[in-house]
Amino acid sequence: MTNKILNRKKNNPYQHDFTGEKYSDETFIQLFKYDSENYSETNYNTSEKILKFEDNHLQNWLNIHGIHNVSLISELCKKNGIDNLIIQDILDVNQRPKFERYNNFIFLSIKTISPTEAKGISTEQISFILGNNYLISFQEKKSDYFEHIRYRIRNKTGIIRDSKVDFLFFLLIESILDNYFKTIDSVDKHLENLWISDTQKDPSPNILNSIEQIKRELYNVKKLLSPLKDFFIKIEREQFNFIQINNRPYFLELKDLYLSLIDECEKLELKADSSINLFFSVQGNRMNQVMKTLSIVATIFIPLTFIAGIYGMNFKYLPGQNWKWGFAGIWLIIIILTTGMLLYFKKKKWF
Repeated sequence: MTNKILNRKKNNPYQHDFTGEKYSDETFIQLFKYDSENYSETNYNTSEKILKFEDNHLQNWLNIHGIHNVSLISELCKKNGIDNLIIQDILDVNQRPKFERYNNFIFLSIKTISPTEAKGISTEQISFILGNNYLISFQEKKSDYFEHIRYRIRNKTGIIRDSKVDFLFFLLIESILDNYFKTIDSVDKHLENLWISDTQKDPSPNILNSIEQIKRELYNVKKLLSPLKDFFIKIEREQFNFIQINNRPYFLELKDLYLSLIDECEKLELKADSSINLFFSVQGNRMNQVMKTLSIVATIFIPLTFIAGIYGMNFKYLPGQNWKWGFAGIWLIIIILTTGMLLYFKKKKWF
């Protein structure tokens, strides 16, 4: 099933369209409320009981699995003053990742990736809305990307319960970038299995198709990562009301992870190019060996063909024609010439 193209020519500007794939019939909503001493976890399947987040000491994380329910997503966003353009950005999974800053919140959409059994890469869009004391995350489908973060909240592990939601925001992005590292490692292992050794005499041409597929995947990974550069630059240069000063070093650490991912992609691209060059080098060397063998065979047969051509002429008085041992003598000459030429070629190390 392919994603739909967003229809931008609408009679109703407040009508929103979901452009992705429906992975389940229901939308699963999970709300965490916590501070250093208190914690609660509630699951919903509708938005009726979810109220606007109050500005108090509690930190709120609302995580939504399944964004195909357009009316539910729209209602949740409007309760918290989310602009219609942002609602459509959440529902449009075909757009490039983006970062927007608003007065009451910041918006970030990002693609997370994971390797598939078919040795490819699957993508999923995850969007975040970070407010003063709340974080809303929108996922296309239910997945376990953030299960370790839920464990920390439930068991008060680390400093997450003592921190604002911007630290939670950092952990979620870090988890997504970790998926990139795991996927790139999977691609690296796949490429390693395809690596052409100089001892291979006849590598399969199918290897080229697989390597080109890997290069396309690496290009897509870099393309998905590139918009994050703008986000990290703004975090580094500007001051956001929703990101605490003491938590900024964590986001600068994310920038280092982003740069490491770009470096890994470029390293694998060079490795793929090297493997392609080695493939053609091995194939060229094999062709040279074949041509050399054929040239040696042709060279050996040149004098033999010359002798056979002379004694195949239809002259009545041909020297040796009536000699009793003429046929055996010709074969002796042929054997001596062939053996001598082979010994000479061997001495010159031509084979």
